[in-house]
Amino acid sequence: MKIAVVGATGLVGTKMLQVLSERNFPVSELIPVASPRSWGKEVVFRDKAWRVVGPEQALERAPSVALFSAGAATSLEWAPRFAQAGTFVIDNSSAWRMDPGVKLIVPEINAHLLGPDDRLVANPNCSTIQMVVALAPLHRAFGISRLVISTYQSVTGTGVKAVRQLEQEERGIEGEKAYPSPIYRNCLPHCDVFLDNGYTKEEMKLVNETRKILGEPALAVTATAVRVPVNGGHSESINVEFERPFRLAEVRELLAQAPGVLLHDDPAALEYPTPRKTHESDLVWVGRIRVDESRPNCLNLWVVADNLRKGAATNAVQIAEHLLASGLLRQPD
Repeated sequence: MKIAVVGATGLVGTKMLQVLSERNFPVSELIPVASPRSWGKEVVFRDKAWRVVGPEQALERAPSVALFSAGAATSLEWAPRFAQAGTFVIDNSSAWRMDPGVKLIVPEINAHLLGPDDRLVANPNCSTIQMVVALAPLHRAFGISRLVISTYQSVTGTGVKAVRQLEQEERGIEGEKAYPSPIYRNCLPHCDVFLDNGYTKEEMKLVNETRKILGEPALAVTATAVRVPVNGGHSESINVEFERPFRLAEVRELLAQAPGVLLHDDPAALEYPTPRKTHESDLVWVGRIRVDESRPNCLNLWVVADNLRKGAATNAVQIAEHLLASGLLRQPD
């Protein structure tokens, strides 16, 4: 089975290669795709070197699946062309997420919506993915009426340039900046660009994508997204208001049984999720579960996940695994 990874030399693309290997996804031929400056270079996958090519060459080789993580502009130009040629495209950019004709998929929640005509599938934003994995079973049980979200997002969510800025600032070195302010020993309430409504694009992704994934277009959601000097792992403080009463024991049981969730909540032993604990994990870790005593039917959660894995690469590979397991994607004879 030919698998193309578009953006194979970036942070998420590199992680996609790692996850494909770790999860033993059937890959007979890897087609790493990147920008012209990387053409001709090689990436190593399963102890074999594969030469990086451009999207045109990759398209000519007719991959069964193309995992895209090369930015919205690249996806807008090339994803439809791959899909029209019969490739299943799983796109990690923001280009297609809110397109009404494209499914926005988190496998634990809504992979059953995919059909044979869904050749272009959108991977949600990293901060959205981990949140809805934790919230979906609670929404089914109690009905969510409102969400108030504060995120604490790693510099890896911005990319290599941001990681380099943090490392250089830690060492006192002047260099190229990904952020308008220092990130070392600092917090920036500024993820992505500001919009006309005063929210950032990242905050509105949490609003709009959550509504689409849960199938609740009128769900009340508000968010503040903060960039923190952490090299890997997004954390979220989530206040959930339900339509129906709940018991904490029910909440814990639902989360303990939920696919993709690890319940890690023992305050007496000082046990709760942190980005360090979730590093290289494919699970969404949930802790600090407590009743919001200021309002009826309200709950507080602390949700942490590795944003490069479940927040991006792993979710995309899991979509491909579902396509294979469901028979939508068939291995060539």
